[in-house]
Amino acid sequence: MTDRRFLFVIDTAPYGHWKGREILDMAFSAAAFEQSAALLFTHAGVNWLRSGQLPEAVQQKSVSKNLSAALLFGLEAIYVCQESLDHFGVGEPDPGLELVVLDSISDLEARFTDVVRL
Repeated sequence: MTDRRFLFVIDTAPYGHWKGREILDMAFSAAAFEQSAALLFTHAGVNWLRSGQLPEAVQQKSVSKNLSAALLFGLEAIYVCQESLDHFGVGEPDPGLELVVLDSISDLEARFTDVVRL
């Protein structure tokens, strides 16, 4: 039996809908059940990583607290696309997160058996 490795992709902004939070919950659940799991932030999803967010303006809670628990749940890594960081002007991501910055997402996706997007 082949070991499955899951890459959960967050490619939407953190506020305004629940897709990203649902992906995050799926990633945490997989990791909590000792599945090999990692997160990738790309496209508008890199906005999850901005420091100094003010979610109260849209009457939501900050996503940074959720993300800070990622390694506690046992996620292997949190990846982020450099091109997306540049495109969305996220110069200094949240300093409390251990991020692996990537130039090529396709190389990363090839290392996982399952890539999950919503």
